[in-house]
Amino acid sequence: MTRIFEKYRQMSAPVKAAMWFTICSFLQKGIQFITVPIFTRLLTKEQYGLYNVYNSWSQIVLIFASLNLFYGVFNNGMLKFETDRDRFVSSVQGASTAITTALLTVYLCTASFWNRIFELPTVLVLVMFVQILFFPAIQYWSARQRYEFKYRKLVALTLTMAIADPLLGIIAVLNSEDKATAKIISAVLVQVAAGLVLYIYNAAKGRCFFSKKYWKFALTFNIPLIPHYLSQTVLNNSDRIIIRQLCGEGPAGIYSVAYSAAMVLLVLNGSINNSLIPWTYKKLKDEAYTGIKRVSNAVLLLIAGMNLILIAFAPEAISILAPRSYHGAIWVIPPVAASVFFMFLYNLFGNVEFYFEENKFIMIASVLGAVLNIILNYIFVPLCGYIAAGYTTLFCYIVYSLSHYIFMKKVVRQHIGDMQIYDTKFVFVLSILFLGITAVLTMTYQAVWLRYGCIVVMLTAAFIKRKEISQQMTLFLKRGEK
Repeated sequence: MTRIFEKYRQMSAPVKAAMWFTICSFLQKGIQFITVPIFTRLLTKEQYGLYNVYNSWSQIVLIFASLNLFYGVFNNGMLKFETDRDRFVSSVQGASTAITTALLTVYLCTASFWNRIFELPTVLVLVMFVQILFFPAIQYWSARQRYEFKYRKLVALTLTMAIADPLLGIIAVLNSEDKATAKIISAVLVQVAAGLVLYIYNAAKGRCFFSKKYWKFALTFNIPLIPHYLSQTVLNNSDRIIIRQLCGEGPAGIYSVAYSAAMVLLVLNGSINNSLIPWTYKKLKDEAYTGIKRVSNAVLLLIAGMNLILIAFAPEAISILAPRSYHGAIWVIPPVAASVFFMFLYNLFGNVEFYFEENKFIMIASVLGAVLNIILNYIFVPLCGYIAAGYTTLFCYIVYSLSHYIFMKKVVRQHIGDMQIYDTKFVFVLSILFLGITAVLTMTYQAVWLRYGCIVVMLTAAFIKRKEISQQMTLFLKRGEK
């Protein structure tokens, strides 16, 4: 223990921050994961489906009501306005507030029209706007904490919210007849409580609601990215909305359970990518391209391994998460979990595009993936059922990643010449191998001993290659010191 604490004290601030952000994110998602079996039993499939459809629409409306100013432009703003970050944060928060208020006014004037589109009652849409008004404040504050490697307060806030959300949700559901609405409102109350405090904090520290300089920079940068953000949300959420329209709320609830299980790994994606962005920017600025290539290989191995573990134990995961009526969800996990790998892959390519501020290429690749996903869902879900949505999502993320790779290569040639940022051969071979193992594991779901045999083979191979794996992980953890 003494040696462990000594090694921890010797870690650099970026490495400590990355470690705590990852641990915190896993604890947060772990708590949500543990409570899924509770809510799948307290809510009917239809109620659980409505809850997830609300979340899907709220993520879509959030893009238009805040322009996602806490993504994309925010990291660039932290770098560009390093000496005036307080005013930048406060001003950008003011911009998102103004946009949200404007959209709320539009909704109030045409409420019945939008209610028919959302298939939600007025009360839930109003709750959604209150949530969207204060949610960005949490994101601005959190993004700055991550950027400046200040992890203590962020960890404390994240865990407090992670615990309060399900506790309040259980109490609300148990004491309400309209259980889906109770679950939604209880979750929103937790976000609004934290968001209101941080909204006041950001505003008081920066004391700048409007700045022509910062509003112009933020809006000019992010407005062209709206199709990109919308496309990402469509890729992540359109499945459940379309399944509800074509198959009903029951299948949407089953699909949502499988999607929730697979999306736990998005925490790993987000934590690693958030810590890689400032490091990648620094490497690109210093023209240290070899370091990017070596570390990205190590990270991709980690992401692939974690996804394969979930795919291997999908039947057990679903049996824990939900009652027997949700058993069909096991067939959704493999394609959706495999999609998570390609989500991370396109983030690697997209980070380079963001650095060089080539927003138009990001937009084209994202729109292509989203439009293709909607078309394929409307073709194959009626023909093959809700499980088909998982495979259309996987296919679209493969196309998405490939498009971002092509555009990233174009951007690199324009700015720094014929330079190899990532190890293309390694990425290609790993992707093919990953898809092959996913297919084999999926085919063994109805043959338990064969599946366990495959798992033993995978663990044996990992044990034999443990030194190489350890070296790769050590390389990733030490990247902040290089």
